[in-house]
Amino acid sequence: MGNKFLRNLTPLFGVLLFAAALWALHYELKEYHYRDVLQHLKTLPSMCILLALLFTSLSYLVMTGYDFLALRYVNHPLGYGKIAIAGFIGYAFSNNIGFTMLAAIRYRLYSSWGLSPVDIIKIVAFCGLAFWLGIFTVGGVLFIIDPFEIPPGIRFHSVSLTYLGILFLVFIAGYLLFSELKRKPLKIFRWEFSIPSLKFSLSSVAIACLDVILNGSVLYVLLPPHDALSYPKILGIFVIAQSAGLVSHIPGGLGIFETVVIFFLSPILPVSAILGSLLAFRGIYYLLPMCIAAALLGMHEFLQRKEAFKLVARIFGQWVSEIVPNILCFATFVGGAILLFSGSVPAEKIRMLWVKDIIPLPILEISHFLGSLAGMLLLILSWGLQRRLNAAYPLAAALLIAGIVFSLLKGFDYEAAIILAIMLGALLPSRSHFYRKTSLINEPVTSGWIAAIVFVMLCSVWLVFFTYKHIKYSDELWWHFSLSGDAPRSLRATVGVVVIALCFAVFKLLRPALIRPSIPLTADLGMICSIVNSSKNTYANIALLGDKSFLFSERKDAFIMYAINGRSWVAFRDPVGPESEMPELIWKFREMCDRHDGWTIFYEINQRNLHVYIDLGLTLLKLGEEARVSLPGFSLEGMMHKGLRYTRNRLEKEGCIFELIPTGKVPSLLPEFKIISDSWLTKKKVTEKGFSTGFFDAEYLKNFPAGIVRKNGKIIAFVNIWQGAEKEELSLDLMRYTPDAPHGVMEYLFIQLMLWGKQEGYQWFNLGMAPLSGLEGHALAPLWNRLGALVFRHGEHFYNFQGLRRYKEKFDPEWEPKYLASPGGLKLPRILTNIAFLISRGTKGIAAL
Repeated sequence: MGNKFLRNLTPLFGVLLFAAALWALHYELKEYHYRDVLQHLKTLPSMCILLALLFTSLSYLVMTGYDFLALRYVNHPLGYGKIAIAGFIGYAFSNNIGFTMLAAIRYRLYSSWGLSPVDIIKIVAFCGLAFWLGIFTVGGVLFIIDPFEIPPGIRFHSVSLTYLGILFLVFIAGYLLFSELKRKPLKIFRWEFSIPSLKFSLSSVAIACLDVILNGSVLYVLLPPHDALSYPKILGIFVIAQSAGLVSHIPGGLGIFETVVIFFLSPILPVSAILGSLLAFRGIYYLLPMCIAAALLGMHEFLQRKEAFKLVARIFGQWVSEIVPNILCFATFVGGAILLFSGSVPAEKIRMLWVKDIIPLPILEISHFLGSLAGMLLLILSWGLQRRLNAAYPLAAALLIAGIVFSLLKGFDYEAAIILAIMLGALLPSRSHFYRKTSLINEPVTSGWIAAIVFVMLCSVWLVFFTYKHIKYSDELWWHFSLSGDAPRSLRATVGVVVIALCFAVFKLLRPALIRPSIPLTADLGMICSIVNSSKNTYANIALLGDKSFLFSERKDAFIMYAINGRSWVAFRDPVGPESEMPELIWKFREMCDRHDGWTIFYEINQRNLHVYIDLGLTLLKLGEEARVSLPGFSLEGMMHKGLRYTRNRLEKEGCIFELIPTGKVPSLLPEFKIISDSWLTKKKVTEKGFSTGFFDAEYLKNFPAGIVRKNGKIIAFVNIWQGAEKEELSLDLMRYTPDAPHGVMEYLFIQLMLWGKQEGYQWFNLGMAPLSGLEGHALAPLWNRLGALVFRHGEHFYNFQGLRRYKEKFDPEWEPKYLASPGGLKLPRILTNIAFLISRGTKGIAAL
């Protein structure tokens, strides 16, 4: 709970810091007007803009060098085409959103290209360290060569920067010396990180320095020239501002970066000119690449249908479905912010003169007001896109179209209309990514997302106060309607935006309180039995075991069964119920886990819904393969099944008889079953398991028919039988036999049940899992797969992995992979331990797993 409180406190701190930055900007700009900033933007020389575009392009090209080196650092090089495309899109969005987006994109891409979670963690750490090495190197050199004077607002002597530069360079020298002398891997907790060689370290420092220099050069060419502003000084100020923005953890350092630059340059340049240059810098270095990246992703749906673009489609297609909703979500959020900011500032006077004779004043006023409301709704709906809500897709598209129309009608704001049109073009072909049928009001909203909306609203309000600070406030402003009434229009729009935000907040606060899940009451068991009886999948029957909690769909015709250990909320298998209910129910489970600060885990899932689990941001690990025998084609005839015929004939000659016991007659045999079960556990020296397999419980066994083997009239073996709806599948759960039962009695039971199932018209017989079976041991396979394949081949001393696979192979089954979907990285060992606790029903049974 403490960690959750701290995570919620961090966005609040960011909001307060951002508000302080806006206050500082307002103070610095008190003598300037909004039009002064616009005038500087309009007078920027074309050559400066072209140079800024050139340096921006080179900077993004250099940034791919981080990943290029990092992949070689972990000995997993990839083609530069993959690195370039993934790197550009990742950095374009992470520069605006923050480091979290870059880490998330890297994780999704590199895991799909065969890298293990540990390798990805190393890559993220390598790239982050390399960037800071560049900051320290460039800053250290500049602060020593040109230790510019710090404004009097901070009580440091000018020589302080020299000391800081020396400190930076000492750190760099120490790191390089450490790289040269340290040969053994660096151990952090249980993870080992090999130290890059001196050559590697020098290469990463060179790339990072070039990145910082190119990034700072974009700002330098956009600032107005001045004799007191040398290139080293601008670059030094850029290093300080960039560091402050990164340390603040505000996305893109928005507000913090600008405040620091203005603080240093305001004694030399007009603040309006500095702010105008900073706005151009934001547009060129941050927003333009993001729009290009969004357009590239929007083109994917078309590219994959064109023969000429198959190569590009293959590069995109492996991972685009995993990140497109997140990126479209951010693009839509930016679109909403553009509409809000556009509504906070006055329209161009010359454009208003163009439209005054074409558009009636009431239409213009309404368009301005509705444009701002559409912007606020886009901010809210963008969260629905991130959560893949199907209703959010048409609403977002409609609001983007409305935003385009309103932008043109309120004053021919074609720049905003073009940007919104690009975002709409990226959104329209991506319909298939939004499939969840649920209400946006019912979706949980994170504190980070709330903070992002507050950031935009604070910016919008600040723009209104800054732009119209020369106008004296009066009550009549609210009711003033005219072509030149920009201030009243902005005031009305601001109030409308705040009202929508408050209404949404009230709806969210009035949601019913979440109830801590528990084992179902008797009243729920009837509903569970009804859903189980209508399921074609036999694993649904384990829901009757009574050791799990349940999450039901809105229609109460599907459920997820799960149990909790520590922070691990482990769902067993895929949801039970109609296919149409599964995606929404999976998301609902994820949201419930998030509300309780738990880890979302799905255990032994099949391939059918893997795309949904990936959309949740979960990592997939293959657990093994499940064997299913096709019963219509099953027979004991032929050489292939000679061994099965021999087993059946041998046991029948010894006096064994198979008998199927209907459900109604099982209770009378439970005392005999109990004796057999206890003797079996004693002989095997094991305890009862649970969660993923049944245990002996009289109430549980009363729900199923049983298959038994008698010898000389005495029951020597039994199984409880799971039956799927519409005779789709047949399986068994609890398998027990007496110590004196003849060898092969379980195989005999399998044979007889398969023959009986074939006679009754069943389609499949499920033989269960072969753990770690089918995992690839190739050098480029993920670490988990290579480790699992190694254990499967050489772990016979601990568990009969290969023997179990061979035993099931004699029934000629079809193998289907089963997966674990869970958070990855350092959480995985704890998650696997928690699952082991659930299956073993406590610590005593873990050793017997």
